[in-house]
Amino acid sequence: MISRLETYDLNTGERNLILEENAHFEAPNWSLDGTYLIINQDGLLFKITPGLNTKELIDTGEARQCNNDHGISPDGTLLAISNNDQMENSGFGTSRIYTLPIAGGLPTRITEKAPSYWHGWAPDGKSVVYTAHRNGDFDIYRIGIKGGQEVRLTEEAGLDDGPEYSPDGRFIYYNSYRSGSMELWRMNADGRNKVQLTDDIYSNWFPHPSPDGKYLVFLTYLEDQGQAHPPLKLVALRLYNLQNKQITSLCTFIGGQGTLNVPSWAPDSEKFAFVSYEPKK
Repeated sequence: MISRLETYDLNTGERNLILEENAHFEAPNWSLDGTYLIINQDGLLFKITPGLNTKELIDTGEARQCNNDHGISPDGTLLAISNNDQMENSGFGTSRIYTLPIAGGLPTRITEKAPSYWHGWAPDGKSVVYTAHRNGDFDIYRIGIKGGQEVRLTEEAGLDDGPEYSPDGRFIYYNSYRSGSMELWRMNADGRNKVQLTDDIYSNWFPHPSPDGKYLVFLTYLEDQGQAHPPLKLVALRLYNLQNKQITSLCTFIGGQGTLNVPSWAPDSEKFAFVSYEPKK
């Protein structure tokens, strides 16, 4: 397939192409200083510098089966990754979460159980939230960056995924199938007071709050996908205004899995990054 790393400008409504390859890559993060992006490709992570056409491999040590759940710590010193470890008898996946220096280096594992898929840093950098399959269901958990006991934050039937903290740390935004369709939700940071934010005919995934706390950008499948988030489907990127609760459709293209899995806002809250795809004919 053809993969395109793009940015979207909220002020102009324009899409800007950063990188195009006849290959498959996913899930951009934007650096805290706004100078580069991180993507995953073929189990590895790469640093992309817009305008310079450079693609630099990030050293992840023995973690060389990285998936599309990765992100930069609030102080910019660490990178959280999810790596598909070699494990036996793990029917729902072998992903576990690690941290490593932002410039690359030896990874430190923080989740013992698998599968665990990283999605968000707490604003104080002391813990992360993630999606994990435990007790026959996918739910949202929190754990300290030094490991230890994980804390379960959702318990309802149906997949819960994509957790990410609000910039002030009060809330966690996520997507859930608990209502019978995939919608966006919000809960307190301790897991209480769950509130449904969207209710429409689409499948809504991966809400990412802007650094200024004004918006959520999220992925919408234009045809209902149940609890799945497959690749290469017709999708839209939409904007949820947290002040007036209005939703604006920004753009449509072929995408899905890999498009907007992780935090991808620019630090100024004026742009975000995503990946679109084109199947080869």
